[in-house]
Amino acid sequence: MVWTEWGKVTGKGMEFTDIIYEKRFHTELEAGVARVLVNRPHRLNAFTAHTMDEMFRAFYDASHDPDIGVVVLSGVGDHFGVGGDVEWEEWGLKEQFYWRYAPNRVIRMCRKPVIAMVKGYCIGGSNHLAYCCDFTIAADNAIFGQNGPRVASPADGYIIPYLVRVVGAKRAREMWMLCRRYDASEALAMGLVNKVVPLERLEEEVDRWCEQLLSVSPTCLEVLKASFDWELDTMPQMGNIVNWLHHDFFDRPEAREGPRAFLERRRPRFWALRRAEAEAIKRVRKELLGEEE
Repeated sequence: MVWTEWGKVTGKGMEFTDIIYEKRFHTELEAGVARVLVNRPHRLNAFTAHTMDEMFRAFYDASHDPDIGVVVLSGVGDHFGVGGDVEWEEWGLKEQFYWRYAPNRVIRMCRKPVIAMVKGYCIGGSNHLAYCCDFTIAADNAIFGQNGPRVASPADGYIIPYLVRVVGAKRAREMWMLCRRYDASEALAMGLVNKVVPLERLEEEVDRWCEQLLSVSPTCLEVLKASFDWELDTMPQMGNIVNWLHHDFFDRPEAREGPRAFLERRRPRFWALRRAEAEAIKRVRKELLGEEE
């Protein structure tokens, strides 16, 4: 057997509830692979701040393990993930989360190449986790897309312009602004993924890519990854544009309406809320400044 069995990583700080963190080794190439699986299948692997905290710890360990050459990111069950947990976001914790945990930092901080192994839904925050990975291998049942405007979840910073570099400006705007869904073949055509294979061959294909990565100089790969990732350091970080344009967005009714409508399975009333806000501003201006309506 060329590969050892997956073994769960144990030890201080390695007790996890929202992820599964494992390693295995290639007996001929004498190096290993770490695997981080989001373990919230009951929520389609939607993540919270607690999930991301566990992912940071796992990625940090893999990044500093001299015997590990590749990290694989995926999800338990049928789906890669559907981004931030909307029910958790509806509690008003999203702003705090993005200031503390900008999700894609787990990919950026890792010194080892990261492969996203995508099956089923890969939506919202999970989608930009995947496209920020060094490689994305998809099963033929994968579905990609963003949810932000649909659930009043704003995003800014480098994850937006970085997608432009992955798929081009027109496709990036289409994906983020229209919240469309793309199947695996469409994702391959636009350059969002590196390879599409039948679902039953997904892990086998990822193993093949891992073997290729483990067969070359690990130090060279670290230098190359840092060189490719350097451009991310030149991009604006999370939180700049949201706070510049709408510094109070997370305290406004529109921010609450998106996740609430999603959970209640109804169409959100964004424009009604905006008109109500405009009317309220008019009334205040009239009272304070004596302006006519």
